[in-house]
Amino acid sequence: MIQFERVSKSFAGMPAVSDLTLDIAAGEFAVLIGTSGSGKSTTLKMINRLVEHDTGQIRFAGEEIRQLDARSLRRRMGYAIQSIGLFPHWTVARNIATVPQLLKWPRARIAARIDELLGLLNLDPALATRYPYQLSGGQQQRVGVARALAADPEVLLMDEPFGALDPVTRGVLQQEMLRIHRLSGRTIVLVTHDIDEALTLADRLVLMDEGKIVQQGRPVELLTQPKTPFVRDFFGRSEFGVRLLSLGLAGTSARRGEWLEGEAIAASLTLREALSQFIARQTDKLPVVDERQQPIGVLHFNDLLRQREVSGCAG
Repeated sequence: MIQFERVSKSFAGMPAVSDLTLDIAAGEFAVLIGTSGSGKSTTLKMINRLVEHDTGQIRFAGEEIRQLDARSLRRRMGYAIQSIGLFPHWTVARNIATVPQLLKWPRARIAARIDELLGLLNLDPALATRYPYQLSGGQQQRVGVARALAADPEVLLMDEPFGALDPVTRGVLQQEMLRIHRLSGRTIVLVTHDIDEALTLADRLVLMDEGKIVQQGRPVELLTQPKTPFVRDFFGRSEFGVRLLSLGLAGTSARRGEWLEGEAIAASLTLREALSQFIARQTDKLPVVDERQQPIGVLHFNDLLRQREVSGCAG
């Protein structure tokens, strides 16, 4: 879907991205991560030509992006950023409808799409007539994502979209993005500096430093098979174990055919979250239920010791 071939970009003679080669497959959730100034945001913005690359080639769906009209290209790509950028004097509905209106969609189609997206992002339909200042930060960010998805883009680009939110709201929206990705199969490229967010969301994790890709692959590969000391240190030697737990799910690791009375945990919880529950409840066994609250099995504390095997399966 997106191909970088030996792409470089400099600002005032200072290289921001150097000789970058990267393939992002259709339907993949790719996360770019790295230290400040590593080139991750510049890489993202080159995809929709908000930043023009200096050398090399960038292809979108097989076409070199410089052969495409910039405005037409951007309308094929949703774009969501941390500051959201909602128009303050427009209602939620009108904000979501921005690109469909530019594309001259019929009113009925736009109205149906707004309703669909409000439902997809778990927003109350009554919010459609409100203005951004009347929404919480989390609601505003959801509307920003809805606007990015409104014209059914082929790719969704996201630059630190949840960075300004509190940890609870941020975690909820991360799970929403995973759900939307599963439902839509859309290609998503997200930039973040948050390691735990990257590990939670990524199918493909791309670690950058000084404008170059240091290592890429499944999150479990970067954690368990770091190619350089920089990769190992970036993810934290002392936190390796708990970060590996974040890649496994309680539902995947629960022992089928067993059941235990007591308050159950959700199958969607990561093993890292389950570890907190083990400690808080001072127990070594936890019942696990699915999204319909139906029993799945029992998670044993000792199952967490199988973290490398479990993470490999869950990635």
